[in-house]
Formats: sequence, structure tokens, C-alpha cells
Amino acid sequence: MEIKPKKSLGQNFLRDKSIVNKIIESANLNADDFVIEVGPGTGILTEELVKMAGKVLAIEIDHTLIKPLQKKFENKKNVEILSGDILKINLPALLGHEMSKYKVIANLPYYITSPIIRLFLETEMPPQEMILMVQKEVAERITASPSEIPAESRSAKRISRGKPGQMSILAVSVQYYAQAEIIFEVNRKCFDPVPEVDSSVIKISNLAYRQAGLKSQISKMEQNKFFRVVRAGFCAKRKTLSNNLSNSLHLDKKEVEEKIKAVGFKPTARAQELSVEDWKNIAELLI
Repeated sequence: MEIKPKKSLGQNFLRDKSIVNKIIESANLNADDFVIEVGPGTGILTEELVKMAGKVLAIEIDHTLIKPLQKKFENKKNVEILSGDILKINLPALLGHEMSKYKVIANLPYYITSPIIRLFLETEMPPQEMILMVQKEVAERITASPSEIPAESRSAKRISRGKPGQMSILAVSVQYYAQAEIIFEVNRKCFDPVPEVDSSVIKISNLAYRQAGLKSQISKMEQNKFFRVVRAGFCAKRKTLSNNLSNSLHLDKKEVEEKIKAVGFKPTARAQELSVEDWKNIAELLI
């Protein structure tokens, strides 16, 4: 049976085995690992995951791919193919207490990358780490930094951060919960059909501390306050931070400017220049 990618689902099937091997190597899997794969597609990555991990749960939204995948892995006891939309599944109920530690490894459809990442970052049971194939531009946005990082600080594996001075709500949202880095880039020709853009594989890690009690350390009210201020700061990209914050939060502009100065920035600073820690400090002062 010939499997044809569906444009409506943003399907671009990975066909390069060497890229699969690099993803597996980056994940550092062992027999104790439980892996969730979002969007297994034809199963090219799943094949290698089942060789290395103790358990693989592959969640596929395209119902026409379920039977071919089940047929492909019918003799593998450590893989389960689940039909469904990851964004509508009750993740804590699905995982259960015995599977509170897991990894997410996936080639994500471009159009739904951000919602899926947010789902796993904000869930009550976050993964230990995520290895994700995403659009190159999105990877650069996620890993952006507010200042330049010296070249000598980058490893020989070409692990890098995104472009300096290009922070976004997406970058702040991810980096609030975890660390993110680009591991390697993937040429568009490695996919079928060939997309219009290149991809990157990113690693989102250091989420495990949340399982040890982030909810008790940072209240929901504090998180809401933080993101309220961040959204206000980014509401108009071309305007200064002081203008955005004063207008969106209905605060006196001079007062806002003083608070911005207090965290080490000029009133003319823009939202993309601030790090997560800067946002935390401003949120504490403003609300």
C-alpha cells in the first residue's frame, strides 16, 4: 500500500536514515526509557526507537496510517500505536503513575509545532527531555538569546543557540520552563515531499526539576502574572518596552520606565532584548 503524505496535516515524511541515526544518538536512549513519538508517519524513526527504548508510544492523528503502522510493528512487543490527536488526549491519564518519566522524540508538523511544545512544557507530568525536528526558523526563535554567545563556548558538536537579540514570546515561553538548544540542521531534501524550508533538530531539556515540585515552588498565579507581563511587552514589536507595558497593563509610563531602569535597561529597550530572568524581575516589580 502506497502511503501518500497529506498536505492538510502538514505531512512531510523523513526519508533519510542518516538523520534518523543522528536523532537516536542525540536522545541517548536505553532499555529503561519510555518514549512518546508524536506523528510517526511511515515509522522510519519508530523503527530505531523500538530497538533502543524499553517502551515506545507512537501517537498518530492520521487514521489511514494506523493499520500500516500496526502491521509494520506487529511483532514488536515494546511499541504501541495510538490513533488520536495529541492536543486532545488526556496526557496525565494516558501516562499513568508508572510512566511519570518519559522522553518525547518527534518530527513535528510545522503548523502545529508551538501548541505541541507548550502542551508538554505545561503539563503536570513534563518529559525528561524532548528531541524535536522543527522548521529551522522556529528552532532559531525557540533558542534565541538576548545577547551574543562567544563562539568558543559552543561545543564541537555544533550545539548552538539562536540569533542574539531576537527573543520572542515563543522563546520566553520555552526558556521559562526549560533549556533549549539546536543540535543539528536538516536539509529539506531529506523529506518527501520536499518542503519549502530546511529543518533543525532541537533538544529541550532540564524539565525534570518540574516533576520534583515546580508547582509547589511557582504558583499558578505567579506563572499567570509572568506571562501577562510578557504578552504585554511583546504586544507591538515596533514599539518600546515602556510603551507596550504601560499601554497594555494600564500603568503610568514614567513608573514603568523607572521599573525598567531598575532591572538594568533603558526605557527605549525593546521586548526582544530581555532574557527570561529579566522578565521575571520586571514582572515582580510591575504587578
